[in-house]
Amino acid sequence: MPGDTLIIGLVQHDCAEDTSTNLDRSLAGIAEAAAAGAELVLLPELHRSRYFCQQEEASRFDLAEAIPGPTSRALADAARRRGVVVVGSLFEKRAPGLCHNTAVVLDRDGSMAGSYRKMHIPDDPGYHEKFYFTPGDQGFQPIDTSLGRLGVLVCWDQWFPEAARLMALAGAEVLLYPTAIGWAEEDERAERERQQEAWLTVQRAHAVANGLHVAACNRHGFEPDSGGDGILFWGSSFIAGPQGEILARAPDDTDCVLLATVDRRRSEQVRRVWPYLRDRRIDHYAPLLRLYRDRTDLT
Repeated sequence: MPGDTLIIGLVQHDCAEDTSTNLDRSLAGIAEAAAAGAELVLLPELHRSRYFCQQEEASRFDLAEAIPGPTSRALADAARRRGVVVVGSLFEKRAPGLCHNTAVVLDRDGSMAGSYRKMHIPDDPGYHEKFYFTPGDQGFQPIDTSLGRLGVLVCWDQWFPEAARLMALAGAEVLLYPTAIGWAEEDERAERERQQEAWLTVQRAHAVANGLHVAACNRHGFEPDSGGDGILFWGSSFIAGPQGEILARAPDDTDCVLLATVDRRRSEQVRRVWPYLRDRRIDHYAPLLRLYRDRTDLT
């Protein structure tokens, strides 16, 4: 049975054009985290390649692979050899023309504990993911592992409180977010600070609102765009406690294996005095199922 503490390791690294180089960096990070005592290791979103969604290019579908496939098998082997649970985000080829952004969870014996297909798919300047990824069809279901029940979500999901809440209601013990987010080249310093602070704040709010630990692992470094200026990914991977307190945070611009020991008992302690789940008025939340409430609907 899992103990009272859990050591979480985040592997933050930049991504080169060569996919083998990136996988080697991820595997080296897993080994380093495990050697430092990590039991659960989280990798950045789409860590096998550069962030190809900056442009819509059909040739980029060549990066997609089946699950199980080469990358998931490599992660499974690392999980087994190091005795850790590994969470990594892959470009899943489910069928020709049908692909997902999928996080796989490999248990400590190398077995596939489960997967989560990214539900919220952005289509914004520099983030053209709807061209590549079909929205997930598994819902918001935590994944049971030998270390407990993990609420795995992916990047854009981290901006939606509904996703975090549904994972919490299904018994997730920690929320995990593989991430790829950064600044556009034209963003001024003040705008960059606002964006990064918003990113940190919304996820810390998920921790507070659900009484859970949250971990987000981002890539770092500048990645050029064949049709524009590129993205400077801001790193800053972090682990927060169930009151939103930052337990550990990585730098903006360097490779880093970040570790934090979390006390599993904290969720129970916090929820007893901040009982948000108890006081939810589910009898009045039906309008949340609407896309928008028009003025004529406010009855």
